[in-house]
Amino acid sequence: MASRLNAVSLSFDLDGTLVDTAPDLIRVLNEVIAEDGLTPIPVEKARHLIGYGSMALIKKAYEGTDTALSEPRALVLQKQFLGLYAQDLSRLSRPYPGVVEVLAELKRAGAHLSVCTNKPGAMARPLLQQLGLSGFFDRVVGANDTKLCKPAAQHIFDAVGHRGTKPIVMIGDGAPDVYAARAAKIPVILMSYGYCPVSVHTFGADVVLRSFRELPSALKIILGTQPKD
Repeated sequence: MASRLNAVSLSFDLDGTLVDTAPDLIRVLNEVIAEDGLTPIPVEKARHLIGYGSMALIKKAYEGTDTALSEPRALVLQKQFLGLYAQDLSRLSRPYPGVVEVLAELKRAGAHLSVCTNKPGAMARPLLQQLGLSGFFDRVVGANDTKLCKPAAQHIFDAVGHRGTKPIVMIGDGAPDVYAARAAKIPVILMSYGYCPVSVHTFGADVVLRSFRELPSALKIILGTQPKD
């Protein structure tokens, strides 16, 4: 597989694909909403909202409560949320099982690895560094590092550093990853353990995996070196 991967750019989503960030994001959410006396939200209840941004998390927390949330108040809470999260990105967040080993294997095989995330780059880069993952990636391109974010193809091209002059594969966990890959006319692999609120099988990805450890075999299929079962 090494000879094949030597010419391949692999672009990874971050939250829900490489790292389980939900525990820290919900921890910070609960700190913020405590100011208005709201009951803490269990991680599993809000996990599927992670990919929709901090404002979606905040508004979800106030649904069904007796506390009204005005737009100005929501913006204040969002600013507090982002500030608190930036101060402590990795207290509870961890790479998913197999991520470190597989990234090391892909890197040794000559693949060019990048991160294409709708998380702000100023948070994505220190998070990866704190978790010991930053050395695997040539580029980390966040929401504020590109003119057009996923689902736009431009985000992927900015992450890999070219517009398809070499083969590209997108690896993610939800609809924005698939739509960006289709716009870029490249294959896409989805992880089923991420934060998508519906079955990822509905998006038409080329391959859906249950574990990150399955990625090398999936890439063999995508790159045509191993037949599908």
